[in-house]
Amino acid sequence: MHLHLAALATLSTPLTTALNLDINSTSSLLNATSTIAYGLMSWYQNNASSTPPTAIGTLPAPLYWWEAGAVWGGMLDYWAYTNDTSYNPTVTQALLAQVGPNNDYMPPAYFTSLGNDDQAFWAFAVLTALEYGYLSPSNTTDQWLDLAVAVWNTQVRRWDTTSCGGGLKWQVFQSNAGWNYKNTVSNGAFFQISARLARYTGNQTYIDWAGRSWDWMNATGLFDAQYNVFDGSDDLINCTRVDHTAWTYNPAILMYGSAMMYNYTNGSAVWEERLSGLLGASVRNFFSKENATNVLYEFACEPENTCNNDQFSFKAYMSRWLAKSAIIAPYILPEVRTLLTRSALAAAQSCSGGTNGVTCGQKWYIGGYDGSYGVGQQLSALETVQALLALGSEQGRLAPRVGSGVTIGQATRTSTFVLQSETAAPGGGGGNGGARTADANGANRERMRSWDAWPVLGLPVMAMVFGAGVVGMGR
Repeated sequence: MHLHLAALATLSTPLTTALNLDINSTSSLLNATSTIAYGLMSWYQNNASSTPPTAIGTLPAPLYWWEAGAVWGGMLDYWAYTNDTSYNPTVTQALLAQVGPNNDYMPPAYFTSLGNDDQAFWAFAVLTALEYGYLSPSNTTDQWLDLAVAVWNTQVRRWDTTSCGGGLKWQVFQSNAGWNYKNTVSNGAFFQISARLARYTGNQTYIDWAGRSWDWMNATGLFDAQYNVFDGSDDLINCTRVDHTAWTYNPAILMYGSAMMYNYTNGSAVWEERLSGLLGASVRNFFSKENATNVLYEFACEPENTCNNDQFSFKAYMSRWLAKSAIIAPYILPEVRTLLTRSALAAAQSCSGGTNGVTCGQKWYIGGYDGSYGVGQQLSALETVQALLALGSEQGRLAPRVGSGVTIGQATRTSTFVLQSETAAPGGGGGNGGARTADANGANRERMRSWDAWPVLGLPVMAMVFGAGVVGMGR
């Protein structure tokens, strides 16, 4: 897919009519992406001259610090997929404003709610800058690598073997609510950061920690044999029970880390099976709403209108990492393109609200705007629509770079991943995506809303006194 100058000329100019999307037209995709990005950036005001230094690069209350890092990651994708540089000065300023005194994305102004997952989303953003060759003010990409490594170094020191056989706690500081929660997003993020640094640097330490963090999540039951991914557990009970609530971003984080390892290992059968299993479970759980097949939705909160500000954005990360995974593990590309095409068309239909007629909503499966709007809804639509630009780009143009001296071979496997039909017989996650039936999916989703006993291998059972668990990154 070639980006033409005529289309690029319109990128920074918002459309003023309802969003129309022709998935077969590059200019239509560019215009739609530009319009959604403009709507997203209209929420950002914390770069005015009167903004306190600690607030530059953050979003307005009540949005938490982490989500700004997520937005800048999305805007880096926007730059990479469209070649539009108009927002780059703002993105660069934001990324560098929040590094903190030790250049590790631990700014003291946000210590009272700082989680390992929060810090990780800023690391994701600078890793994206590094992998796409986005230049820092020093005209190199070294600064982005240094920041990502600094985050990893702080987190590896927090690996906690005093309970649950290891793992990262959700919160960085003991005084914060959620200190005793060991959740999937924090540990999955550490896994993904390790995998991306492994692929970029070739350093065996990162490779080892990617494997170790995966093995710990597996042993703890944060995902099951069918690759359903759950929210987390509590170290006050030594992680002997798991909160089975399922959010889109948890398997997405694991998926991209697995794709990175698959790519780095030249198509390892182990990582292929894991990637395929995660994709298959995600299809069953998040793309299988009745009468809206292949349209992404947040089943844990959307139907009941209970999503909070954090959760409004979770679909963004599923779309983001589906597309990126397909680029470096192309055997899943045809099916990922199907999922994201259907979802992008539905998301575009939702972008028909507000006084401008192009504000994006939350529920993409209703065929229009549902009245729910905000940063999370806008970011989710942006990542989903612009993903089609990534998937349609020239071969290899958007493959993440690697560092000096690192060589990525070509995967020799000829595997395919096939979306199962809605009427197929029930099956597991594994390497074939599993079957999708309304009854089976409904029962599975209902199970993925509660705490259940979980057989944790190799971990002694402690007193079954359950502490306060806080799920879904909501504060």
